[in-house]
Amino acid sequence: MSHINKLDRKIVVGILTVSDTRTVETDKGGALVREYLRDADVEIFESGSVIVKDDAEEIRRAIDNILGSVDAIITTGGTGIAKRDITIEAVSPYFHKEIEGFGEIFRMLSFTEDIGSRSILSRAAAGTTDNNRVIIALPGSSGAVKLAMERLVVPELAHIVSELNK
Repeated sequence: MSHINKLDRKIVVGILTVSDTRTVETDKGGALVREYLRDADVEIFESGSVIVKDDAEEIRRAIDNILGSVDAIITTGGTGIAKRDITIEAVSPYFHKEIEGFGEIFRMLSFTEDIGSRSILSRAAAGTTDNNRVIIALPGSSGAVKLAMERLVVPELAHIVSELNK
Protein backbone atom coordinates (compact mmCIF):
# COMPACT_ATOMS: atom_id res chain seq x y z
CA MET A 1 0.00 0.00 0.00
CA SER A 2 1.23 3.46 -0.74
CA HIS A 3 0.81 4.74 2.82
CA ILE A 4 2.52 3.15 5.76
CA ASN A 5 0.11 1.19 7.92
CA LYS A 6 0.62 2.88 11.28
CA LEU A 7 -1.35 0.20 13.12
CA ASP A 8 0.42 -2.51 15.08
CA ARG A 9 -1.63 -5.14 13.26
CA LYS A 10 -2.96 -6.07 9.87
CA ILE A 11 -5.99 -4.26 8.53
CA VAL A 12 -9.05 -6.53 8.53
CA VAL A 13 -11.66 -6.22 5.77
CA GLY A 14 -15.04 -7.88 5.27
CA ILE A 15 -16.33 -8.35 1.73
CA LEU A 16 -20.02 -8.22 0.87
CA THR A 17 -21.32 -9.06 -2.61
CA VAL A 18 -24.81 -7.73 -3.28
CA SER A 19 -26.55 -9.68 -6.03
CA ASP A 20 -29.70 -11.61 -6.78
CA THR A 21 -27.82 -13.81 -9.26
CA ARG A 22 -24.19 -14.28 -8.14
CA THR A 23 -22.99 -17.44 -6.46
CA VAL A 24 -19.62 -18.23 -4.88
CA GLU A 25 -18.60 -19.67 -8.25
CA THR A 26 -19.75 -16.68 -10.33
CA ASP A 27 -18.83 -13.84 -7.96
CA LYS A 28 -15.97 -12.36 -10.00
CA GLY A 29 -16.16 -8.96 -8.28
CA GLY A 30 -15.85 -10.36 -4.77
CA ALA A 31 -13.05 -12.66 -5.91
CA LEU A 32 -11.15 -9.70 -7.36
CA VAL A 33 -11.51 -7.73 -4.14
CA ARG A 34 -10.12 -10.71 -2.19
CA GLU A 35 -7.22 -11.06 -4.64
CA TYR A 36 -6.24 -7.39 -4.43
CA LEU A 37 -6.49 -7.37 -0.63
CA ARG A 38 -4.38 -10.51 -0.26
CA ASP A 39 -1.74 -9.02 -2.57
CA ALA A 40 -1.75 -5.89 -0.37
CA ASP A 41 -1.22 -8.01 2.78
CA VAL A 42 -4.65 -7.15 4.16
CA GLU A 43 -6.44 -9.72 6.31
CA ILE A 44 -9.79 -10.84 4.94
CA PHE A 45 -12.44 -11.53 7.53
CA GLU A 46 -13.60 -14.77 5.92
CA SER A 47 -16.81 -15.19 7.88
CA GLY A 48 -17.59 -11.67 6.71
CA SER A 49 -17.13 -12.52 3.05
CA VAL A 50 -20.71 -13.15 1.98
CA ILE A 51 -23.20 -12.85 -0.86
CA VAL A 52 -26.57 -11.27 -0.10
CA LYS A 53 -29.61 -10.46 -2.20
CA ASP A 54 -30.41 -6.94 -3.37
CA ASP A 55 -32.42 -6.34 -0.22
CA ALA A 56 -31.73 -3.47 2.17
CA GLU A 57 -32.50 -5.51 5.29
CA GLU A 58 -30.22 -8.38 4.19
CA ILE A 59 -27.43 -5.94 3.41
CA ARG A 60 -27.79 -4.20 6.78
CA ARG A 61 -27.97 -7.51 8.64
CA ALA A 62 -24.73 -8.65 6.97
CA ILE A 63 -23.03 -5.34 7.81
CA ASP A 64 -24.25 -5.46 11.41
CA ASN A 65 -22.87 -9.01 11.76
CA ILE A 66 -19.32 -8.00 10.86
CA LEU A 67 -18.89 -4.26 11.41
CA GLY A 68 -17.49 -4.66 14.92
CA SER A 69 -14.91 -7.22 13.77
CA VAL A 70 -13.34 -5.38 10.83
CA ASP A 71 -11.64 -2.11 9.96
CA ALA A 72 -13.45 -1.86 6.64
CA ILE A 73 -16.23 -3.40 4.60
CA ILE A 74 -16.07 -3.44 0.83
CA THR A 75 -19.30 -4.14 -1.01
CA THR A 76 -19.65 -4.98 -4.69
CA GLY A 77 -22.85 -4.64 -6.66
CA GLY A 78 -26.10 -2.76 -6.41
CA THR A 79 -24.67 0.73 -6.97
CA GLY A 80 -26.41 1.56 -10.25
CA ILE A 81 -29.80 3.14 -10.90
CA ALA A 82 -31.92 0.06 -11.63
CA LYS A 83 -34.88 -0.54 -9.34
CA ARG A 84 -33.09 -3.40 -7.52
CA ASP A 85 -29.87 -1.37 -7.01
CA ILE A 86 -30.25 -0.41 -3.35
CA THR A 87 -26.78 -0.87 -1.89
CA ILE A 88 -26.24 2.87 -1.46
CA GLU A 89 -29.59 3.27 0.27
CA ALA A 90 -28.68 0.36 2.57
CA VAL A 91 -25.16 1.52 3.48
CA SER A 92 -25.49 5.31 3.57
CA PRO A 93 -27.28 5.36 6.97
CA TYR A 94 -24.03 3.94 8.42
CA PHE A 95 -22.03 6.92 7.11
CA HIS A 96 -21.04 9.29 9.88
CA LYS A 97 -18.86 11.09 7.33
CA GLU A 98 -19.20 10.45 3.61
CA ILE A 99 -15.95 10.41 1.66
CA GLU A 100 -17.32 12.35 -1.32
CA GLY A 101 -14.02 12.29 -3.18
CA PHE A 102 -14.16 8.52 -3.50
CA GLY A 103 -17.27 8.50 -5.68
CA GLU A 104 -16.24 11.63 -7.55
CA ILE A 105 -12.81 10.31 -8.46
CA PHE A 106 -14.12 6.81 -9.23
CA ARG A 107 -16.61 8.27 -11.73
CA MET A 108 -13.92 10.51 -13.23
CA LEU A 109 -11.56 7.58 -13.66
CA SER A 110 -14.38 5.47 -15.10
CA PHE A 111 -15.20 8.25 -17.54
CA THR A 112 -11.65 8.85 -18.74
CA GLU A 113 -10.24 5.32 -18.61
CA ASP A 114 -13.10 2.94 -19.09
CA ILE A 115 -16.73 3.56 -19.89
CA GLY A 116 -17.15 7.19 -20.90
CA SER A 117 -20.42 8.97 -20.22
CA ARG A 118 -22.05 5.82 -18.79
CA SER A 119 -19.99 6.53 -15.67
CA ILE A 120 -22.70 8.99 -14.54
CA LEU A 121 -24.90 5.99 -13.72
CA SER A 122 -22.52 4.78 -11.00
CA ARG A 123 -23.32 5.67 -7.43
CA ALA A 124 -20.12 4.17 -5.98
CA ALA A 125 -19.57 5.65 -2.54
CA ALA A 126 -17.53 5.45 0.64
CA GLY A 127 -17.94 6.71 4.15
CA THR A 128 -16.77 6.32 7.69
CA THR A 129 -18.97 5.03 10.48
CA ASP A 130 -19.38 6.48 13.95
CA ASN A 131 -17.28 3.60 15.32
CA ASN A 132 -14.28 4.43 13.10
CA ARG A 133 -14.80 1.91 10.32
CA VAL A 134 -14.95 2.58 6.59
CA ILE A 135 -17.52 1.18 4.17
CA ILE A 136 -16.70 1.26 0.47
CA ALA A 137 -19.48 0.45 -2.01
CA LEU A 138 -18.22 -0.59 -5.45
CA PRO A 139 -20.11 -1.54 -8.59
CA GLY A 140 -20.24 -5.26 -9.29
CA SER A 141 -18.55 -5.40 -12.69
CA SER A 142 -15.04 -6.82 -12.80
CA GLY A 143 -13.74 -3.78 -14.66
CA ALA A 144 -15.13 -1.39 -12.05
CA VAL A 145 -13.75 -3.45 -9.18
CA LYS A 146 -10.32 -3.62 -10.82
CA LEU A 147 -10.29 0.13 -11.42
CA ALA A 148 -11.39 0.99 -7.88
CA MET A 149 -9.06 -1.46 -6.17
CA GLU A 150 -5.99 -0.49 -8.22
CA ARG A 151 -6.45 3.26 -8.29
CA LEU A 152 -8.27 4.09 -5.05
CA VAL A 153 -8.78 1.34 -2.47
CA VAL A 154 -5.39 -0.36 -2.31
CA PRO A 155 -3.42 2.93 -2.44
CA GLU A 156 -5.53 4.58 0.30
CA LEU A 157 -6.98 1.91 2.58
CA ALA A 158 -4.12 1.90 5.08
CA HIS A 159 -4.16 5.69 5.19
CA ILE A 160 -7.92 5.79 5.79
CA VAL A 161 -7.74 3.20 8.56
CA SER A 162 -4.77 4.92 10.16
CA GLU A 163 -6.61 8.25 10.14
CA LEU A 164 -9.64 6.64 11.78
CA ASN A 165 -7.45 5.16 14.51
CA LYS A 166 -5.48 8.26 15.49
